[in-house]
Amino acid sequence: MDLQTLINIGAAAGLTVIGWFARQLWDAVDKLKNDVKSIEIALPTNYVRKDDMECRFDRIEAMLTRVFEKLDNKADK
Repeated sequence: MDLQTLINIGAAAGLTVIGWFARQLWDAVDKLKNDVKSIEIALPTNYVRKDDMECRFDRIEAMLTRVFEKLDNKADK
């Protein structure tokens, strides 16, 4: 074998490895894009809904009202 054939075989092997690695990176980036897209779709459903928060705030308000009433009764005595 002459030197040019060895260079061609080495270049082909090197480019094959580089191509395989680039394809793996491309697939990984594509998979990450799909994951981010699915997270963006599912994210609004993970938030607390407004009516749930209003219900909780109403309970907290009622508890605070009771505490303030007790404090007012204590201050009167």
